[in-house]
Amino acid sequence: MARDRAEGEAAFEPRSRRPESSPRAIPHATVDLIIKLRKDLAGQGLDAGPQTIAWHLRHHHKIQVSAAAISGYLTRHGLVVPEPANRPKSSCIRFAAGQPDQRWQSGFTHCPLAGGIATEILTWLDDHSRYALPVTAWHRVTGPIVLATCRAAVAKHEVPASTLTGNGMVFTTRLSGGKGGRHGFEHELRHRGITQKNGKPDHPQTQGKVERFQQTRKNWLAAQSPQPATLTPLQTPPNTSATVCNHQRPHRSPPHRATPATACTTRPQAAPGDRAADTHNRVRTGRPDAHGCVTSRHGGKLYHIGTGRTHARTHALLPVQDLHIRIINAATGELLRELTLDPTRNYQPTGRPPGPPPGTPRPPRKLKNPEP
Repeated sequence: MARDRAEGEAAFEPRSRRPESSPRAIPHATVDLIIKLRKDLAGQGLDAGPQTIAWHLRHHHKIQVSAAAISGYLTRHGLVVPEPANRPKSSCIRFAAGQPDQRWQSGFTHCPLAGGIATEILTWLDDHSRYALPVTAWHRVTGPIVLATCRAAVAKHEVPASTLTGNGMVFTTRLSGGKGGRHGFEHELRHRGITQKNGKPDHPQTQGKVERFQQTRKNWLAAQSPQPATLTPLQTPPNTSATVCNHQRPHRSPPHRATPATACTTRPQAAPGDRAADTHNRVRTGRPDAHGCVTSRHGGKLYHIGTGRTHARTHALLPVQDLHIRIINAATGELLRELTLDPTRNYQPTGRPPGPPPGTPRPPRKLKNPEP
């Protein structure tokens, strides 16, 4: 009634509910520091969310501010980009390895250069600590490159207990029909006792950790100036970014939001198992050529196996169990040859003494009853 007498009709207009004073509000200097950290981290292509800003305030500036308060200030200053509603996180099944080296994730992503040249970045990531293992850039990621980077990671760190990758041919041949057998990367994992795991086709969420890391990597590369135009200078930024992510940037998943390097060294590491009984059996068809040679692939490499000219153009079945190979006549069931493949030789000889070289004249035929 007092407001009505003093202001008239204006007294019925809605007023701000903001308190006249907020004794517990953070100082303006802290708000300015939050905005500065947001712009600096985003300008470097790094994560600049409320959790990351709170970690920097606590560890580098000795200021304790909740992530919810930081989120409110960022929204108030227009620094939060609205995004469409996605699938709720509660509907996803979260999993993580309990020990370092218990599971390594791997994947590669396309990252074009400034001149439009296609480039792919291959990443190996520890599932437990999110520690970035070798991160390399290539014009095109191939099977031998995956094998070489895996060996380099094992030589520098430890042998993991398992790997988790997609279903590309550079990682596995399980969806190719089994005609070519396991390639070099799969044989390397079995030789070292590493369990191989692959995600469901067309379901990249299974490899979500390495996918999320690649998103951060792309943002970091996009913030570099000048943009690399060739592959040579691109080899340095991924390694620099991996150093920042491993030793300087906190991660939300490890306990107490530790850095991946800290999380990787505070727990005992897992060890690989024994895959000696994990044999790979397959049956393929073949037909020896005019020289009696039939081919078989092992570890991604093609080998030539001799059966003799007698069996040239014969339809054959080849039951293969790792290095043990049998060659059977498909029509009669006759065993033409049985051998253990020697991976150090491209050609597997029959073991019979070689015949005369081509062009050698035959000796004269002896007559049974020569004339006197």
